[in-house]
Amino acid sequence: MQKILLYINLFLSLVCFSQNEQLAQYYYDKGDFEKALVSYQELSDGLPTNPFYFQRKIDCMQQLLQFEPVEKAIQDRLNKYKQATLLVELGYNFQLQKNDSKAKKYYDEAIDKIRKNPNEVYGVANSFEKKVLLEYALKSYLVASELVPTFDFKYQTALLYGQLGNTDQMIANFLDEAVENPQSGLMIQNQLTRYMSSDGDSKFNDSLRKALIIRVQKSQDVFWNQFLSWFYMQQKEFGKAFIQEKAIYKRNPESLTSIISLGQMAIEEGDNEVATEVMDYVLLNTTDVEMIVQAHTFLLKMKMEKAQEKDFAAINAQFELLLKQYGITPVTLSLQLKQAHFVSFLMKNPTEGKAIIKRAMEMQLNQFDQAQCKMELADILLSEEKFNQALLYYSQISENLQNNVLSHEASLKSAKTSYFKTDFEWALKQFKELKSASTQLIANDALEYFLLINDNTVADSTQTALKQFAKGDYLLYQNRSQEAIVQFQSILKSFKGQEIEGVTLLRLGRIYEKLDDYTLALAQYQDIIEHHSDGIYVDEALYFSADIYSKQLQQPDKAKALYEKIIFSHQDSIYFVDARRKFRELRGDTNL
Repeated sequence: MQKILLYINLFLSLVCFSQNEQLAQYYYDKGDFEKALVSYQELSDGLPTNPFYFQRKIDCMQQLLQFEPVEKAIQDRLNKYKQATLLVELGYNFQLQKNDSKAKKYYDEAIDKIRKNPNEVYGVANSFEKKVLLEYALKSYLVASELVPTFDFKYQTALLYGQLGNTDQMIANFLDEAVENPQSGLMIQNQLTRYMSSDGDSKFNDSLRKALIIRVQKSQDVFWNQFLSWFYMQQKEFGKAFIQEKAIYKRNPESLTSIISLGQMAIEEGDNEVATEVMDYVLLNTTDVEMIVQAHTFLLKMKMEKAQEKDFAAINAQFELLLKQYGITPVTLSLQLKQAHFVSFLMKNPTEGKAIIKRAMEMQLNQFDQAQCKMELADILLSEEKFNQALLYYSQISENLQNNVLSHEASLKSAKTSYFKTDFEWALKQFKELKSASTQLIANDALEYFLLINDNTVADSTQTALKQFAKGDYLLYQNRSQEAIVQFQSILKSFKGQEIEGVTLLRLGRIYEKLDDYTLALAQYQDIIEHHSDGIYVDEALYFSADIYSKQLQQPDKAKALYEKIIFSHQDSIYFVDARRKFRELRGDTNL
């Protein structure tokens, strides 16, 4: 019985202690330091060896300007536990009082502790970093490394050099760490990417590129070719990345996977010239059927995007030839699905497209491949206005492959199906959820439709214009471009000056671009720039116009002026980073 009572008392004490901790945290987060101090004092008295409670108590006292009691508390603890980190705390307490000479005295004493016992570096450096005393933190690591050469602080010092503005030394340390500890490579690349994307004048990019090129030239290790290829891919210079990937493959001709990935990235970014080079290179250098099929699938995908009606028969014949050569097997599934899409959407023969997919689904496929088949089948059913059947397949994919990219894609298509049906209330809920999807493209797409529905519902509660617009989008989905143009032009006439006008002009511009009618495309974008400059589509109009002038009309000066407007007036645009990079390219910057 006594034991039971003891356990009950112990349990109640723990519950009480936990509640005190939560209360202390609550007051601390609120900035009510007087009440937080009372709670942390009690917690610290209860567990005097706990450094967190002691530190929070000190923080509260310093916030209340109780510097002398803080000094006494730290000094007493230092006398008792002899911890070098407490010297940093003492110094910081004097720094808060603007007594820099005394602060320096204690900081130097903390560094001296490292000289006597290098293992003290971990606590001391961490304490300095928490106080944002970066130079002292760096000195801590450097002193310890001199005394014990086996200590490896390249990653930590690289971070500190970066924060202190010494990016050249940061790059050197990160690259040394990357080659010595390849498992940290991804983490290092993530850190470098932060500087690559945020550096305003691109000096950092230039320094990193030069550092990598020097290492490629000095070393025979393909590691540096891989790193330089990664750098060029971040800059979307796929041609230069391809040169590095070929150099890697010549010295290590085991796998073409990274080259295929490069080609795929080039396709996604619209660099079909490099993508075609990459896929042709793959076909010349492999006998692996899976790799050959993958390369042919990408090549045919690019052909389909630019195909005109006169090309359809030849493209379909190429599909048939490849499938005859490599067989109707799970290995050729990507070709089968691509052909199904081609005959359904471009050749306008959905019956044949569905037959191709149903034949594919009879094969022994894994769950993911089955889902791909269902996705393509749902897409075709949607094009035939069989909305409910399409929704059924999309929902099956979402349920069977939860938290997979394909699942998110199916959810997005399900939301679009509701939108095409003009079930805007349900579509809005789905798009709202997908705005936070982990895949950026899906999140961006969902946000675009969420804003479209929300803005035009607020502007017109009857949703009359939005229904007409959704009809135009559905015609686009069915690949009925000319009918879509007529529909969107009708919206401009019927709802002139209303909220729907800006996005309608944008849609028309994108259709004309796809049809290679750049004059008409520019006219739509210019209308947005001149008459809807305060709307949410002006950055897109500027960016797409600039791209036309740059890539299609070879008028770099006009393109530069438009990219520059995005850089200075639309920093929050999703096109900002690309606009800045393309502006520098047109300006002739060497440090890209």
